[in-house]
Amino acid sequence: MPNANLVDGFLGIHVDDNSPLFNRAGLLYKDFPSDYRQIRYFTLLIVQKAPLEIKEINLLEQQISEIIKNAVRHGNRSMPEKMVKVWYGFSAEQAHLIVEDEGSGFQDLGKWNEFNRRRQAALEGQDREALSALVSYRGPTADENDGGNALFAALEYWNGGFVFTGRKNCVGMLRRFPRRRHLAR
Repeated sequence: MPNANLVDGFLGIHVDDNSPLFNRAGLLYKDFPSDYRQIRYFTLLIVQKAPLEIKEINLLEQQISEIIKNAVRHGNRSMPEKMVKVWYGFSAEQAHLIVEDEGSGFQDLGKWNEFNRRRQAALEGQDREALSALVSYRGPTADENDGGNALFAALEYWNGGFVFTGRKNCVGMLRRFPRRRHLAR
């Protein structure tokens, strides 16, 4: 199945206010204060609605946790009075989430996409020297704990799309799971 996150032949993040990934119809909803200490709890409240066959040995939980963590930390600057809104829906074939924070948005998205394009080219070309300079992305507000790794992983994981709104403080994502066939006995 082709990855929906291709931008000019490389994995990248799209911006599209009209993406069907922002359709909230039929999705469940929760909102949370931006309390970094509670992210695991918030994630578990969401993941508990997912069917067992798509939980993939904690990968789904890990991905949702990272997205909420980014919204709390980067979007809302861990200010508890700011909320993170999450719409979500699960089936045996897919996981669909929309996460919105109250921040100013991912203003360096274009720079991040370019960094990721160069990183992928270095990986594909096995250019170790270039790759050593592209280990992690650090924007102007980054600290020693930042590196862009959550976004690199998100583009691989959310194979049905990972899209920001034009304001870049809301992201829609979809993971498609292969249908499992049950063998008759």
